[in-house]
Order: sequence, then structure tokens, then C-alpha cells
Amino acid sequence: MRDYQKELDERVAYIKKLVAESHADGIVFGNSGGKDCALVGILCKKACDNTVCIQLPCHSKQNFGSDMDDALAVAKKFGIAHRTFDLTPVREAILSMMGDEVKLNNNSLINLPPRLRMTTLYTVAAAENRLVAGTGNRSERYMGYFTKHGDGACDFNPISDLTVGEVYEFLKFLGAPESVIKKAPSAGLYEGQTDEADMGVTYAEIDEYILNGTGKPESIEIMNRYHSRSEHKRRPTNMFREVND
Repeated sequence: MRDYQKELDERVAYIKKLVAESHADGIVFGNSGGKDCALVGILCKKACDNTVCIQLPCHSKQNFGSDMDDALAVAKKFGIAHRTFDLTPVREAILSMMGDEVKLNNNSLINLPPRLRMTTLYTVAAAENRLVAGTGNRSERYMGYFTKHGDGACDFNPISDLTVGEVYEFLKFLGAPESVIKKAPSAGLYEGQTDEADMGVTYAEIDEYILNGTGKPESIEIMNRYHSRSEHKRRPTNMFREVND
């Protein structure tokens, strides 16, 4: 097991240094009520008192129910300032604007809320001179289980090297609410949605493969397929020609 007191000290120091070097007045992050948001929020609050979390429910009933409850539980326990913006009307306005001009598929619909959320976070950040903290973990990144220019966008990410299992261990060390630690990982895209059901493998299997290179052949095949197909998400923007100015 990692030394989480050392991890805490190092990550808090990293965030403090980054905020100072960026001449930022604070930090903002999206709080979905999940494990990653909870850990990022706790770390940022310990490093920068002017940290605000924003709940950004959008369309899904789950966003307005248990997700909201868990997000507020973390904010309350760790003294993190919070705000809520309902993005449902924005989503509906975009869909209405497109009308019959674009035939939307499931992929376009499920990626819309994460991009609206990131747009909102950067709007707040620009207005209040804040840095946007990312909340993606190592396991999600390996699988490409994030939205490009959505939850994959940020100014910095203090947990990008942690697997899902390590995120849970860190949260236990920090005394995060049990409701967050025990809930099934979910992007909250629709009622009953879970990450593991979507991917067809468990995070325990993903972590085992990332850390040890071992696993069931059928699970490894799924993970390799996800990793290969999502490579474009992990690369810098493709440029015709790089120019070093």
C-alpha cells in the first residue's frame, strides 16, 4: 500500500506551487458526487482555501438524486464552498437548435453533458481567476473512459497517476464519506449506469493489468481494445507542423 500521508503532503505541495506560479486566485472543479471528484476536492481544499466545487446536473435523474447528495456530503465534511448550476436547459437548447439538421446518435448525446460541464467550469475560472482541476484517474485514462474536451480537459490533475483502487485507499485514509467510497463508479449519464457495466470489465481487473500485466485473457482483450481505440484521446492535438517559437 502507498504511503498516503506522504502522498497527501506531496500533492498538496504540488497544488500550492502550481497555484502560486500561475498567479491564480483559486481553484474550481466539477463535483459529480463520485470518488475522483471527492479526492481532488479534498486535496485542492487542503492546498488552497479558495477552492470551490460546482455541481452540474444535466438531464439524468441520478444527477439530481444520490449524486447531488454525495457531492454535498463531501463539500460539507471538508468545508469546500459549493454552487449548483442545472445544465438541463442548456442541453435542451442545443438539441432544439440542431433540430433535424443533425442526426444525433448515442455517442454524441452522452458526450454532450461532460463538454457542457467543462465549458461551465472554464467560464467560472475565467471570471474568477481560478485554475480548473481535473478529476480523471489512471485506470480511466488507460481505458479512454473519458470525454475528449469534456472531463478530459483541465489545467492540472492531482490524481492522474492513481488507479481506482488507490483512489479508494486514499479516500479511506482521508476519512471521506462512506456513501462515496461504497457507491459503484458511474458517470451518471443515465439512471442505473455504471462504468464497469459499460466497459465489460471491472476496475479491479483494469488495475491488475495496469500494475502487474496480468488478467483473464478475455478481459485483457477488452482492455487492449479500449486502450488502442482511445489512443487519440491521450495524444496532444495533432498539428500539421510543430513550430518552436
